[in-house]
Amino acid sequence: MELGDFLYKIGTTFGVGDDQSISSDVARLIRAAPAEVGHLVPGGYLVVGSPGKGNLAVCPWVSIFDPDETTTATRGMYLVYLLAEDRKTFALSLNQGVTEITKALGAREARTRLAAEAAAIRDALSVDVKTGLSTTIDLGGRSGLPRSYEAGNLLAITYEIAALPSEQTLRADLARMITLYQEALAVREEVRQTTRDTIVTVVEQPPTKATELLLHFAPKSDTEYTQTVVARKLRKSRSHETLVARYGQFLRDRQLEVGTNVHPRDMVIIKDGLHWLVEAKFIRRGNATGAVREALGQLATYAFCLYPHDAQPRQLALFSEPVGEVYTRLLEHHGIAAVWPTDEGWAGSPTALATGLV
Repeated sequence: MELGDFLYKIGTTFGVGDDQSISSDVARLIRAAPAEVGHLVPGGYLVVGSPGKGNLAVCPWVSIFDPDETTTATRGMYLVYLLAEDRKTFALSLNQGVTEITKALGAREARTRLAAEAAAIRDALSVDVKTGLSTTIDLGGRSGLPRSYEAGNLLAITYEIAALPSEQTLRADLARMITLYQEALAVREEVRQTTRDTIVTVVEQPPTKATELLLHFAPKSDTEYTQTVVARKLRKSRSHETLVARYGQFLRDRQLEVGTNVHPRDMVIIKDGLHWLVEAKFIRRGNATGAVREALGQLATYAFCLYPHDAQPRQLALFSEPVGEVYTRLLEHHGIAAVWPTDEGWAGSPTALATGLV
């Protein structure tokens, strides 16, 4: 089905005004969004449609998730087609999960935080990526979730259902918003690193409570650290796990001894009697700064706390793309080899090359 036909059929057959009925056909169509329009999004992205659970949704939606960010509309950042309460418009919105933060803070405070985060990310985006996009959406007068969706909107395009643009325009708009999605995810990380307490929608508990078990943890001994870090649950993205698995298989094909199930470490390698500790980092939009800093810190911490002081491992940082000459030299300066994938296979720093790890 064409994207325009999909949106038009939903908009013109979903319950309107006092008519709160919904046909099983349109409900099935919304739920069938992955099959109907999933081919329009990048491979690996998730498309989910909801006409409401149990009751008719005030604003039915079709969401597009980057699974490395979120797989649910309750948290994180995502793209969504939101049908307004009067069923006259669809908003294609870059939005934020509202459910978890609302449960944690209450609706009023959650909306204030959502709006503040949206504004901070918008301000940090370059002018060219947001030109012509709306900073607000209007979903109708109903209280509840529509107000939260409006607060969480970063940037949007609104369509009149009775006058939808051409299929070419709809698809071009969707492609533009997907690019914006990735740009905003990268910018959000920059804002998080430079602005205290502004980014709140990616936490699963109230922002006043530390969700990172080691955030305020001062271990009295190496044993205490080891027990805590091994017990904690680490969230890894699909791309992160794919990167680790791919490099691990490359090494196994070269007859090296590799472990990729050695929590909390990403990987360990045994080569020529030497033990290598590996930390993997996935990079967005070529912004390697945060990934390099995290790799430096985690490798140093894991090596110090998880290994005997007289049997320290060699260290390797695995990245999803090149980190640049300066950062490669920085890592080498600290005794850390670096490896990243290429179209032809794998490449790496001088130490990685010299030791046969690429």
